[in-house]
Amino acid sequence: MKYKTVQKLKDNMLLSCKVLSSSRILLRSGAFLGSCALLSSCAHSDKELPLNIVLINLDDAGNGDFSFKGAVGYQTPHIDKLAAEGVSMTNFYAVQPISGASRAGLMTGCYPNRIGFAYAPNPNSPTGISDKEETIAELLKTKGYATAIFGKWHLGDARKFLPLQHGFDEYYGLPYSNDMWPNHPQYKFPDLPLIEGNEVIGYNTEQSELTTNYTNRAVDFIRRSTGSGKPFFLYLAHSMPHVPLAVSDKFKGKSEQGLYGDVMMELDWSVGKVMQALREAKVEENTLVILTSDNGPWANYGNHAGSSGGLREAKATTFNGGMRVPCLFYWKGTIAPGSICNDLMSNIDILPTLVELTGAPHPQLPIDGLSMAAILKGTNKAPIRQSLCMYYHRNSLQAITDGYYKLVFPHKYVSYETQMPGNDGQPGELGKKEITECELYDLRRDPGERVNVISQHPAIAEKLQRIADQCREDLGDDLTGQPGKNRREPGRID
Repeated sequence: MKYKTVQKLKDNMLLSCKVLSSSRILLRSGAFLGSCALLSSCAHSDKELPLNIVLINLDDAGNGDFSFKGAVGYQTPHIDKLAAEGVSMTNFYAVQPISGASRAGLMTGCYPNRIGFAYAPNPNSPTGISDKEETIAELLKTKGYATAIFGKWHLGDARKFLPLQHGFDEYYGLPYSNDMWPNHPQYKFPDLPLIEGNEVIGYNTEQSELTTNYTNRAVDFIRRSTGSGKPFFLYLAHSMPHVPLAVSDKFKGKSEQGLYGDVMMELDWSVGKVMQALREAKVEENTLVILTSDNGPWANYGNHAGSSGGLREAKATTFNGGMRVPCLFYWKGTIAPGSICNDLMSNIDILPTLVELTGAPHPQLPIDGLSMAAILKGTNKAPIRQSLCMYYHRNSLQAITDGYYKLVFPHKYVSYETQMPGNDGQPGELGKKEITECELYDLRRDPGERVNVISQHPAIAEKLQRIADQCREDLGDDLTGQPGKNRREPGRID
C-alpha cells in the first residue's frame, strides 16, 4: 500500500501543477500554437510511401500509469520516448468506459449506441459486431494493406464476429477479457479460449506469456509486411494491465510498485520492441504509431489497478477517471517532437483520421468520428470536435462535454471513492452514488470534476443541454425514455 499512497499524493500534486502551469508548459514546448499546430519542419510530401499504421491499445491503463505522467515505482522509457518525440493528446476520451463498447467505437468510428454495441459481451454472447459495419481493417484492405490483430478482440466470440470476418488477415489472441475464465474471484466463466485465425488452439493459457507472445507476433508481422512491400495495419491490443495481472519471468519483481509495475514495465518493453522493428525495417518515417487505452483503471483492485492521474472515479463511470485516457501519436518527421494538444478528441476519431491519411474509402453507413488528420499535419486553425456525448450502460446519456465544460445529468453510478479497494487480485466493494441534479464542471480549471459551477454558468449549461437533446433524438436516452431515430442493430447469431 505504500506506493499506492504515494501515487495518489503525487497524482493530486501533478494535477494541480498541470492546471496552474499549463500555459507555461505549452509555450516551453514550442509545439502548441493556437489549436494544436503540430507540423514538423521536415514534414513529408504526399508523394512518399504509403503510410503504415501501428495501433497499440492497452487494457484498463490510466492517465497516471506512465513515468512521463508521474508514475511511481517503475519507469516506462519507451512510452516516454513516444511522448517526447510525438504528440500527447491531453483531452482524449474513450467513447465508453467499458471494454467491448470502447473497442467497438474504435474499430468502427461510431458511438457504440449507434451500432447496438453499448456493452461488453460475455463468453458465448449471441450478439457481436455486425457485418454491415466497416472496420478500420476492412477499409484499409481496399488500399492493399496487410492487416493483423494480436491480443484482445471483445467484439463477439462467435466465428462470424471474429477478426478474420471483419477485415483482418491474421489474428492471435483472446476473444474477450482475460478475467473471463474459471479462475475469476467472483463469477463463473467457461474455459478461456486462445484463438489463432478462426480456430481455438488452447484454453486457459499461461497469461504471463501473453504480452511476450503478442509482441513477438507483432514484430514478425512488421518484418513480413515490409519484406513483401505492402503497407500494413497492426492492431496490438494488449490484454494487460487488465486483471488478473501476469508478467513474464524477465520482468517479475523488477519494479518497486509490485506486480502492477512489473506489468507496465513489460508493456513498455513491448512498445520498445515494436519501435525497434520499425527502425530496423526502415519504415519509421512512413509509419504512424498510436498508443491509447480502452478505458480508465479498475480502481477497486487496489494494488493491481492503475492510476487515473488524479481524475474522478474510474472504469465503468462517465467521470474523467473512466473515460479520459492516455493517447500518444508518433509520426517521425511529420509531428513536431514534444507536442501537446488539448483539443477534444475520442477514439472514434481514429478511423476517419486513418481514412483521410491513407486515402481509404469512407464507410458507407453514417459514423460519428471526425478526422483529426489536420491536427497531425498542423493545418487546422480551430478545434475540430465541438462536443462528445458520454453514454454508459446500454443507452443512458450521463454527460456531455465540449472539451471545456462538462454537463453531468442526473444518474446513479458505481463509486470507487467511497470504498476501500481490494488488493493482490481481489476486488474491493463498489459504492453506490447518485447525481440528483445537473452539474457543470470547468474541465480546464477542474479536470478532477470536484467543483460544480452550474450556478455561475447557466448559459453554458443550456448550450450543452441543447446539444444533448440533439444527441437524444439521434441515438436515444434511457434516462429520459427517448428511443432514438438512428440506432442500428448489432450482429446476431443466426
